[in-house]
Amino acid sequence: MPSELTGRQAGGAWQWSRTKQTKRALLDAARDVFTEQGFSNASIADVVERAGSSVGSLYHHFGGKNELFLALWQDHQQAHETAASQAVAKARSEEETDPTALFCVGARAYLEGSWQRRDLAMLFVSGDGPPGFELVRRGRVHEWISQNDALLKLADTSLDRLYAAILTSLIGEGAREVAAARNRRSAGQIIDAVIEYATRVMAGGPA
Repeated sequence: MPSELTGRQAGGAWQWSRTKQTKRALLDAARDVFTEQGFSNASIADVVERAGSSVGSLYHHFGGKNELFLALWQDHQQAHETAASQAVAKARSEEETDPTALFCVGARAYLEGSWQRRDLAMLFVSGDGPPGFELVRRGRVHEWISQNDALLKLADTSLDRLYAAILTSLIGEGAREVAAARNRRSAGQIIDAVIEYATRVMAGGPA
């Protein structure tokens, strides 16, 4: 009995690993195809061929082209979230407590991610996505505003929410410019400028 159980567990782990590998291959292929051709012009056939997978596998894991695009978006957002959170946590471990400084640390990590994944960043602001994507994107912006509100320890007032929204919009527009930069040096200059602008905005605090 123990050996049979171990075998089933090992087999299950292997299947799970295979599933993760397949999903990752499909996401990576979707990234290549969508950023090269645009969402509207891309086809499921192009994605599965690039992934070395099958149409059935793609539909099994993601449900279709629209859902695959949204999964790629969520993957991109999770990478942003992880980078910003880790940067803030590291700053806190080094005894940084000033909310303004922590905000800038997280914002810089976010902006760096926009350069590192600039192909995706440009894809998601191109306007070429599945129906309803803009609503999803706006919803994510509101989530970032709420997170920045908490990080900056703002009060629950209209003016403070506006303050958080202005700062979040500044980082979002900065991220677009970073992704569109001609080279790494130019991207770095834009990142530094965005952080400088954010610092100036925060110098006086909320209205």
